[in-house]
Amino acid sequence: MPRFAPQPDRRPALIAGASSGIGAATAELLAELGYPVALGARRVEQCAALAEKIVADGGEAVAHRLDVTDTDSVNAFVTAAEADLGPTEIVVSGAGDVVFSLVHEMTPEDYARQVDVHLLGVHRLLYRVLPGMLERQRGDFVMISSDTAPTPRPRMGAYPAAKAAVEVLARQLWMELEGTGVRASLVRPGPTKTAMGTDAPSEVIEPLINDWVTWGFARHSEMLKPVNLASAVAAVVSAPRGAHIQLTEVQPEARVRSADPGSPA
Repeated sequence: MPRFAPQPDRRPALIAGASSGIGAATAELLAELGYPVALGARRVEQCAALAEKIVADGGEAVAHRLDVTDTDSVNAFVTAAEADLGPTEIVVSGAGDVVFSLVHEMTPEDYARQVDVHLLGVHRLLYRVLPGMLERQRGDFVMISSDTAPTPRPRMGAYPAAKAAVEVLARQLWMELEGTGVRASLVRPGPTKTAMGTDAPSEVIEPLINDWVTWGFARHSEMLKPVNLASAVAAVVSAPRGAHIQLTEVQPEARVRSADPGSPA
């Protein structure tokens, strides 16, 4: 028997949360690199438009509706994607949103919904996909985390706790999947410019930013672009067999300081 089950030339990738932001950028980059991609999100129209663009650019892509809070939806998405593209080789679990709130002001129902999306949604995907990967003795399951997992920020509701739980889940998977040929990985973004949370009103954003500054979370104004995280995902899933990139943290680079400390950058 070979030391590792060989990677096939064709590696279909399922992208959860592919309608915008990191998920959309990841779908585009993986398709550009030759991976067939299945785009999933509740906003399936946006996924379909992106899939059409990928195909027009010479890639292979399909789109299906996906709601990670609904087990039936997850099962239907994976079944449809595999019927279109073949057995799943890669999953990028990045579906989610953020509701800004002080923890004690967030209703238990809203708190639970955030945990459902960010934590239970990951579990629904891995529960559906991992058995096939384990049978084939190969596969990459990538979870998009957040730097708020190890270092929570105020006024972010359930988001930091849910992402921290995802990281614990990943660490448990590393132990449970050791020796199976299946790699579970975390990509941990720093501040990223996406649509997530942009619909919050100014009366919510202003105290949030003030609190972040108070606690030292705004060292500079630069933010990551979704493609920066897509590049990290691509590096993780393209690592050759024998290498397991478990945790990749990506932070925005500060602008180069002017030679004159008193002049603006």
